[in-house]
Amino acid sequence: MYYTYVLYSEDYNKIYVGYSANPNQRLEIHNSKENTGWTRSFQPWKIIHLEEFTTKSEALKREKQLKSSRGRAFIHNLLST
Repeated sequence: MYYTYVLYSEDYNKIYVGYSANPNQRLEIHNSKENTGWTRSFQPWKIIHLEEFTTKSEALKREKQLKSSRGRAFIHNLLST
C-alpha cells in the first residue's frame, strides 16, 4: 500500500504534501533533528490527512492533485473545520 499524506506545522502555519509506503516512519523523518530538508525549518509536524492507495502511481497522482490550487483549497478547508 501507498499513502498520500498532508502534514501541518501549527507553530509556523505551514503545510506539506507527500507520499510514502510508511507514513508514520516518514513523519518521524520529517520531525527528526537529522532532517536536512525543507521540512526541518518548520518542525514539529503532524499528519492531518491520510489517503491509502494500492499503487505508487495512484498515490503520486493524488499528491500532485493536492499540490494544485484546488488541492490546497481542500487542505485549507480541512484546517478550518
